[in-house]
Amino acid sequence: MQWTLVIPLKSLARAKTRLSDTAGDGLRPGLALAFAQDTVAAVLACPAVRDVAVVTGDALAGRELAALGARIVADEPGDGLNAALRHAAAVVRVSRPESAVAALNADLPALRPMELARVLNAAAEFPRAFLPDAAAIGTTLLTARAGRELRPAFGTDSRARHRASGAAELTLDAVDSVRQDVDTGEDLRAALALGVGPRTAAAAAGLLIPGRPGAAGGQ
Repeated sequence: MQWTLVIPLKSLARAKTRLSDTAGDGLRPGLALAFAQDTVAAVLACPAVRDVAVVTGDALAGRELAALGARIVADEPGDGLNAALRHAAAVVRVSRPESAVAALNADLPALRPMELARVLNAAAEFPRAFLPDAAAIGTTLLTARAGRELRPAFGTDSRARHRASGAAELTLDAVDSVRQDVDTGEDLRAALALGVGPRTAAAAAGLLIPGRPGAAGGQ
């Protein structure tokens, strides 16, 4: 099964505010863009993925991610993450109604294409499925096979909400790169330990991250 992945990205100026203590407001937008670029590049290299649609209203992010090969969908109706995902999934299925669609977070800078393929292949067994994040509270991936609505419920406690919606919870080992989203400095340290993409590595090179070698409090 080949998938179309829908990746939401809010305005870079408003993205990743919980990283302000780590990156500062000056570096934070660039770090958020680097996460998205490395995520999209890894997704496009995944053999289970046919194409990628990024839903965003940020002009810079749109240009940079389009240059990688992503289709850019306008952030409509401007009513939050889940509304944006529903809109993007509907746009995708106008031209390809038989498409299997998956929503993926834009902040997976350590994403490995083959780990993503394992998750998508497992998800193909279910009408709808989801993968919990590394904290086991949120969700990094939500899938819907052809003929099924995505029905996203991202946000607080999305793992519980997606399970309650009837989506199957995927329990796979050795797919940490698909689960490790980045909201905090601790998340970024964990992603760096897994091994991030080149844009995130460059953007994070000068940051002092607790627990990271060479950082304050590191080894």
